[in-house]
Amino acid sequence: MQAMAMAMAQSAMASVATPTPTPPPTPAAITSRAVPPSPAILHFNSRLRSGAVASAGAGVSRVQAAAAVNGTAAHVAGESLRVGSVSRETKETSVEVSINLDGTGICDCDTGIPFLDHMLDQLASHGLFDVRVKAKGDTHIDDHHTNEDVGLAMGTALLQALGDRKGIRRFGDFSAPLDEALVHVVLDLSGRPYLGYDLAIPTDRVGNYDTQLVEHFFQSMANTSGMTLHIRQLAGQNSHHIIEATFKAFARALRQATEYDVRRLGTIPSSKGVLSRA
Repeated sequence: MQAMAMAMAQSAMASVATPTPTPPPTPAAITSRAVPPSPAILHFNSRLRSGAVASAGAGVSRVQAAAAVNGTAAHVAGESLRVGSVSRETKETSVEVSINLDGTGICDCDTGIPFLDHMLDQLASHGLFDVRVKAKGDTHIDDHHTNEDVGLAMGTALLQALGDRKGIRRFGDFSAPLDEALVHVVLDLSGRPYLGYDLAIPTDRVGNYDTQLVEHFFQSMANTSGMTLHIRQLAGQNSHHIIEATFKAFARALRQATEYDVRRLGTIPSSKGVLSRA
């Protein structure tokens, strides 16, 4: 009887269902879950759809990609229209300039000075800026006035595009080679205009372009943008190579300085709390 009772008890225990433990989620299951967008991304996309924020093509994609890392950076970018447009009219020249800091490297430039157009193409291409310049001037005299006024308008458009400069890296530092030429450019979007210029261009002209106008272009752009800019030649013998390396290095340094720093969380990159020309 005792053996029969024990057998019946064991049978009853076996009939009770033992719950199967739920296995922990696999990494694949975790990563496949949808992550809701941050409020900053939703706000940015809403403004983009409504037209309150200008679409800059790939620039918008980059802003949204940054938002995946830091929503605040996207919010700052969404609030900032990083495009500057300037018209400048004098008795000597008529200049229209626009620059999109979050562009793709498009250049639509016709200054009436072919070599300057070529250099502006380097600026757009290597800085990934969209640059449009249309200029007419008294080039029957020489290129001086047009070259200067394009530089002045470019600096003003850059100043406009930067706005209050919240969240940007501010500083840029780049060295660019072109064959035997090597040029180092360092800049600070400080609000304090200054040009340190140390190029030894061996010829007076490249084609029809007066090589003295290179310094004048950068001085004009630094003056109106409020940029501290240092240009130093480390090597070079060919005038074209030296000038082109300068514009390439400047483009990459300016790209560094204008890009967003996602760690800065939309703050102004200054211990003073302000970057301005005042």
